[in-house]
Amino acid sequence: MATTEDTRESDALHARVRSEIEKGGPSPEAFDALALAIAAFQVRRVEPLARLVRAKGLDLASLRSVEEVPAIPCDVFRLKRVSAHGPALDTRVFRTSGTTLGTRGAHFFRDLATYETAAMAFASRMLWPAAKPTAVVSLAPSSTEVRDSSLGFMIDLFAERLTIPITHTFSAERGLDVGALREAVERASAPVLVAGTAFAYVALLDDESPTLLRLPAGSRVMLTGGFKGRSREIAEVELRALLAVRFGVSQHDVVGEYGMTELSSQLYEAESESGIRRYRSPPWMRVSAVDPFSLEPVPLGEEGICRIVDLANVDSAVAIQTQDRVRISHEGVELLGRLPGATPRGCSLAIEEILLERGA
Repeated sequence: MATTEDTRESDALHARVRSEIEKGGPSPEAFDALALAIAAFQVRRVEPLARLVRAKGLDLASLRSVEEVPAIPCDVFRLKRVSAHGPALDTRVFRTSGTTLGTRGAHFFRDLATYETAAMAFASRMLWPAAKPTAVVSLAPSSTEVRDSSLGFMIDLFAERLTIPITHTFSAERGLDVGALREAVERASAPVLVAGTAFAYVALLDDESPTLLRLPAGSRVMLTGGFKGRSREIAEVELRALLAVRFGVSQHDVVGEYGMTELSSQLYEAESESGIRRYRSPPWMRVSAVDPFSLEPVPLGEEGICRIVDLANVDSAVAIQTQDRVRISHEGVELLGRLPGATPRGCSLAIEEILLERGA
């Protein structure tokens, strides 16, 4: 059970992270110092991380870089409670949208202020860098309809913080309402933000009714999420091109977003100096590629699985290990899809160390 002292320490760390975000992000030295402070707090309060640290025989006080902190595999979020506080202090719980393994992963939040600060700061930089949208059109269930959706919460947050209207055109029960989407676009006379999942966008593209959608100049289309076996799959490059035609915008105005339930921050797609589109992480997040077996970093430019350090994850796991294949370069993060087959050996060993340490 979290004590008053634990809550005070958590609040102080949250305040430090928000301060760095509001300043535009920490220096590399400040990033490591803050990440190690968060990790030290989590080792005392987050049992899965404590088990992993004990199993590896690590002394966090001797670590000098957050790269040395063991990352929690995403599968652990469905097997154990990864949280520095008890259920009584939960203000919101985000859950993964589905898994072939049955149990959904869960991310428990005591304080959403840091999540909100991070989401707005980087979206402002990547989604509406020139001019704020005047309305949001959402192709995702609202956060009141599906309370455990981090995507729905984030999209609703954009509208709330920008004090602009939002139209929800997708329901968890009824799917996409193409008529409501068309009406929302027709009402728009100034730039809007359209945000939704690949699954919902494919439903729009598959609709047989004549759907003429032309967004006002300066509008952006945010594309996120996968298909999870619920529709035909379209390669991201092709989907972006089709959406640009359907909404009457440039392909540069269709922006990919990469977010996970287990994270508190997001990556966005941007065009690099060479003209190649890559995902970029905010300054309070560090993304690296690691070997699937050893979980050791691979050289820049080589393929590995994605390890993420997110300073905004104060009350869960500051470092997480995904099964997404990535290639990291000076231009950003190239997403290569999920690693096929079984859980990577390195992640599997880490999960065993968490679940089986001391006979658990």
